[in-house]
Amino acid sequence: MNFNFLTPVSDAVLAHTELIAQQALGKKIKIHSRQNGIPDLENVQLAIIGVQETRNDVNYMGANINFESVRKTFYTLFPGNWHTTMADLGNIEPGETVEDTYFAIRTAITVLVEKNIIPIVLGGSQDLTYANYRAYDSVMPMVNIVNIDTNFDLGDANLPIKNNSYVGKIIVEEPYNLFNYSTIGYQTYFNSQEEIDLMEKLYFEAYRLGEISGDINRVEPLLRDAHIVSVDLKSVRAAEVSDNQKYSPNGFSGKEICAITRYAGISNKVSSIGIYEYHKSKNDSATSMLMAQMIWYFVEGVNCRVGDDDFTNEKQYQKYNVLVEDDELIFYKSLKTGRWWIEIPFLPNVNNKLKKHTLLPCMHSDYVLATQGEIPERWYKAYRKNSF
Repeated sequence: MNFNFLTPVSDAVLAHTELIAQQALGKKIKIHSRQNGIPDLENVQLAIIGVQETRNDVNYMGANINFESVRKTFYTLFPGNWHTTMADLGNIEPGETVEDTYFAIRTAITVLVEKNIIPIVLGGSQDLTYANYRAYDSVMPMVNIVNIDTNFDLGDANLPIKNNSYVGKIIVEEPYNLFNYSTIGYQTYFNSQEEIDLMEKLYFEAYRLGEISGDINRVEPLLRDAHIVSVDLKSVRAAEVSDNQKYSPNGFSGKEICAITRYAGISNKVSSIGIYEYHKSKNDSATSMLMAQMIWYFVEGVNCRVGDDDFTNEKQYQKYNVLVEDDELIFYKSLKTGRWWIEIPFLPNVNNKLKKHTLLPCMHSDYVLATQGEIPERWYKAYRKNSF
């Protein structure tokens, strides 16, 4: 395993760690240091990587970023009743070209995911999500991405990749590994009608800020089905963050964004997460604390994971068959957690993206809708995508 492109956590952060409480996270994490090198990843379940690449930001002005204040803040927090081991692998500095940085990200994430270690990527411009996605090329055939963002980031795939257009590249470039893309918290006035129409045409999922803020639990089934989660810090309202991080007066509160990252952690499918668009401020305490708490809640969620999606044992679930017009919808409810799924059927004589019957996470309210004669929108979109 060659991680020679990783630079160690700075001596300033390590010196700060000497002053914190013995029970704090900074005393318990395996840290990549100049003195000790990259830590042994045996029995590690989560790994932090900072990526200092911002050159594909549409507003790039040559500024450099580092994550020292975020690390210092995170290290001072205390762990919950956790059973996982974490590592901080340091940073990926900008390569000679952005493509070099992408290659380093892909390499690191592929190795970690294959070792069942969840990378927690700190960025950097959000186009790094593209490199994160490409890391799965050799890992799994179909990938679901959930983006927490004000924008869809579809852009023009014919133009060079930017942090507001990387999803377009993901969609059109081979190999075609993307099955579903969901945006949580989009704000209509930041997105063109053409992009909104394209999301609908591709049967992707889009949830407005107001929909989610009104019921944060709605993100749970979306994140339960995600492999990659990408969080744009611009999705957080300006009042919650430091000066250079402020973007819009509307957005998720600190409590809401932490609830979202906790749900991401709870998901048994999520195998990588990135928190992007970090812009360091002179007084960075608000953003640093928010990012530290977002990471903390994600790790908390990972430690709360429950294996409840094995439907081979009939004693562990209840099955419900609902006839809606000419379609038979099959729901499953875990008796262990109370979570719900709906079956996407395998279609014979069709070029299915999914090669077998697949269970799509849903909510109890979807089952209730079905009993009232309405087909759940998530099921319809997944069914249509599978039959392209």
